[in-house]
Amino acid sequence: MTESIKVALVTGASGGIGKEVALRLAEDGFAIVANYAGNPAHADELVTEIISRGGRAIAVPANLANADAVADLFSRTLSEFGRLDAVVNCAGIMPLKPIEPDAIEIFDRVIDVNLRGSYLVMAHAAKHLGPGGRIVAFTSSVIAKSFPGYGAYIASKAGVEGLVRVLANEMRGKGITVNAVAPGPVATELFLKGKTAEQIHQLAQLAPLQRLGEPADISGTVSFLVGKDGEWVNGQVLRVNGGFA
Repeated sequence: MTESIKVALVTGASGGIGKEVALRLAEDGFAIVANYAGNPAHADELVTEIISRGGRAIAVPANLANADAVADLFSRTLSEFGRLDAVVNCAGIMPLKPIEPDAIEIFDRVIDVNLRGSYLVMAHAAKHLGPGGRIVAFTSSVIAKSFPGYGAYIASKAGVEGLVRVLANEMRGKGITVNAVAPGPVATELFLKGKTAEQIHQLAQLAPLQRLGEPADISGTVSFLVGKDGEWVNGQVLRVNGGFA
């Protein structure tokens, strides 16, 4: 690989928003490291699609809640491509449950993946990126709504927003930007799972644009943040939600 080709690590890339982000950044000219947790077939399909379009990509499994696995993910990236320019942490889970004693295991799992995982990915990104590097975390516009059942999810994403602002300050003088994208409802398997058609319709109507977001709506924002035009955006949470909140 020539030194002019940038490399992006995208977590949660086997489906939904993560897949669309990986495809968009590959289209932008990045070589892609597509991280996945539990669906190797979908990750391999993504890599095949990127390569068929003339790009470079590899798929690397890692449980982001596991510190050793995250360290190995970054080591594999650097050993394969020799550089790293952008890290986009799309991975996340969203099981819904009221705040009650019997739901503590779900709470722990959501915090492990969404918050601990974000911390580990952001920490390694800060360690390995050089000047001009870009870190993009994912949070959620649902923070502003406080819907019943979303307690663990909102707690995890509020924590991610705090990490983004702190890390942006910790990167002072290093030329690395740290931002977050906070989608509203997006038509992905993660969002649609467990919801009735009526619930989906009602949620789609909450935004003034009266539709669910599409993964491509979100990937375009990521493309901006990691591209040349996003150079002066730092320490921000971009709520990409059609006016949802």
